[in-house]
Amino acid sequence: MKAATPQTATHGTVSATAVERSISAALERWEPEILGLSHAIHADPELSGQEFRAAKRVSRLLRSAGFSFDSTQPQLPASFAGKFGTGDLVVALCVEYDALPTIGHACGHNVNAASAVGAALALAAVADQLGLTVKVLGTPAEETSGGKVDLIGEGFFEDVSLAMMAHAAGEDVIGGSSLAMGMWDVLFEGRPAHAAAAPSEGVNALDALLVAQTAIALARQQLPSGSIVSLIVTEGGSAVNVIPERARASVEMRSPSLRNLRIIEERVRRCLEAGALASGSTLKVTPTGNAYAELKQDRYLSEAYREAMSARGRTVVFNEEPVASTDMGNVSQLVPSIHPLLGYEVGGAAHHTAEFAAHGSSVSADRAVLDGAFGLAMAASAAALDDRQRERLLNVRR
Repeated sequence: MKAATPQTATHGTVSATAVERSISAALERWEPEILGLSHAIHADPELSGQEFRAAKRVSRLLRSAGFSFDSTQPQLPASFAGKFGTGDLVVALCVEYDALPTIGHACGHNVNAASAVGAALALAAVADQLGLTVKVLGTPAEETSGGKVDLIGEGFFEDVSLAMMAHAAGEDVIGGSSLAMGMWDVLFEGRPAHAAAAPSEGVNALDALLVAQTAIALARQQLPSGSIVSLIVTEGGSAVNVIPERARASVEMRSPSLRNLRIIEERVRRCLEAGALASGSTLKVTPTGNAYAELKQDRYLSEAYREAMSARGRTVVFNEEPVASTDMGNVSQLVPSIHPLLGYEVGGAAHHTAEFAAHGSSVSADRAVLDGAFGLAMAASAAALDDRQRERLLNVRR
């Protein structure tokens, strides 16, 4: 089925041209605060789940723009929920702001946060005319446990019609998917013994991990296409002359779909059990954080975003290939969503490097923040102005 494309339309007596002018004017008005937010978060990186100062900075800016914060707030301490407007079409802007250990904002989440907040401020300027409720959700721990999944579980997306955010990158891309992902902490426990005097008295937990690691390596060729299994040893013994009584590993599993991820998890668990059985060790598997679903981007909103970015002089490539993993995938399985990659000059640096982080407060990054905010706001406005799309999005919650 061919997707609908954005059109010039009206909602009531409001024209698309007038909406665009209002959005542009709001971004111009709030530009110092939006860019100041990006720079402040970039200069003060906080790890996943500990983004207290970033959440406070965002909340303070939104309050100054008239956003309200209900008494019911998310349980995650570095999260929040703010609203503007009372319209039936609820647009959620997801604000990420966690950094990485030692290398700061090497994934550009300061850009993610500021562009989402900018879009919220722009949409607030047209909320009454378009019948919108602008909902801003602070979503911590994207790099680790997946704060958006926790907010889903707490019901903060139940009233949402569409959800949006943009992600920092070296180029502008829309339409991409992501890999479903699960993470485990694995613990084998055996029995210590002197490695020379009484090795037969011990149960070698490190052997269990070695057998499991080998089994996983051999199993990879039978896994569903596009699957990735990564494993690192985080504990392997305390002394060379002592049989290791404990061995610990971190396992990360990725796949193009949540369905295939479950297949991978089952097979990896059997490999781990084989290590325990072969060595006589015990096995404990603990999920670390939430499982991430694959990202599904809404075609209409994607095209509307691309059209808006073209008006800002940007060429946005449509590419459906999966890129990394994100808890925005879980959101996109519930409501129509977009998660475009927002490009700026990064000197060829890859994500999750100190070199990428160094470009996060540049002139090029600042322009990306404002352009991304415009693109997101215009995409939501296009859907609000189109009666057919508006009805489609409202039916998500019925």
